[in-house]
Amino acid sequence: MAKIIDKLAWLYIKNKRILSTRSKGKDTFYLPGGKRDDGESDWEALQREIQEELSVDLVQNSLHFFGVFTAIAHGHSNDTTVKMTCYFAEYTGNLVIANEIEEMAWLTYDEKWKSSAVDHLIFDALKAKRLL
Repeated sequence: MAKIIDKLAWLYIKNKRILSTRSKGKDTFYLPGGKRDDGESDWEALQREIQEELSVDLVQNSLHFFGVFTAIAHGHSNDTTVKMTCYFAEYTGNLVIANEIEEMAWLTYDEKWKSSAVDHLIFDALKAKRLL
């Protein structure tokens, strides 16, 4: 039976590089974000996940929907897909990795190979809009 992992991603770009994170024990980078807890809105879940991973607060009135992307989920069987709903937002505070995050990096389009399959689609969409 096919399984869908429903996730949210925060897109933050600086100098045509996108902020990405790598969890402890992993060799692949992922866009920051995560799964909703029961009853959470996209905003609430994204704010909570980004605070937990990168120690910053997103600015709610800057939240801007970018798109939804679907691909085979990295590290799962081929019958598992990830659906990634992506938002841009500004933040306050200083980016500091926390909890399960071991590394953050500013990846260029040419470094998309360091990330998951769904992130490749997002990188391509951002490149098409000349953001990366």
